[in-house]
Amino acid sequence: MNQTIDTILQHRSIRKFTEQPISSDQLSIVLDCAIAASSSSFIQCVSIIRVTETEKRSRLAKYAGDQPYVATAAEFLVFCADFNRHRQIHPEAMLGFTEQTLIGAVDAALMAQNALLAAESMGLGGVYIGGIRNNPASVSELLSLPHHVIPLFGLCLGFPAQEPERKPRLPQSIIVHQNSYQPELDKQQLEQYDGEVRNYYRARTGGNKETSWSEQITATLNKEARPFMKDFIKNKGFSVK
Repeated sequence: MNQTIDTILQHRSIRKFTEQPISSDQLSIVLDCAIAASSSSFIQCVSIIRVTETEKRSRLAKYAGDQPYVATAAEFLVFCADFNRHRQIHPEAMLGFTEQTLIGAVDAALMAQNALLAAESMGLGGVYIGGIRNNPASVSELLSLPHHVIPLFGLCLGFPAQEPERKPRLPQSIIVHQNSYQPELDKQQLEQYDGEVRNYYRARTGGNKETSWSEQITATLNKEARPFMKDFIKNKGFSVK
């Protein structure tokens, strides 16, 4: 065990922050660490929008489903898949392939995770905001995102004003497969994990919520998942072929 591993294993989402600002040096380190992430084929197809204007922050908080910490966190970063930069370099670039959409999403996630880990190593905390995809067209307009640029998710950063319990994750026995996919889910391990999640929610809410992971994903996957995203990304020049 070392400090890096301890930082990773102690991760938890922070949604309450103090009013203390992040210094310019700290932010620069966070961004340098993000940019240092691996990039598929060295394409580097990610842009980060740092949003500092109060009005834009407030509107983004609303677009993301009325998540107030988007407006109040010390920093808010929006990670975008970006092939507009490449089109400017090479106007005849062959764009619009679904593989490029995947590369943009993967590279953005790698960069964001680097950023959050760097921030956590300095005593900061954060939470990812997938809710900006609730209103991707409005977010794009607000941030003046051109064709071939799509907003994927946001990241709130700041000094924690809370110390939540670490949310339990699925065990290796369910996630890790040896040599080939194991088709039969280990129901005993799942039942044990469901109990851990139920206990976590019971403790976190003072008994007001007692939901297992299986119950939670059943509710989540029993409804449409932003069906408008398909048309949106195509209208922005992604996944058209």
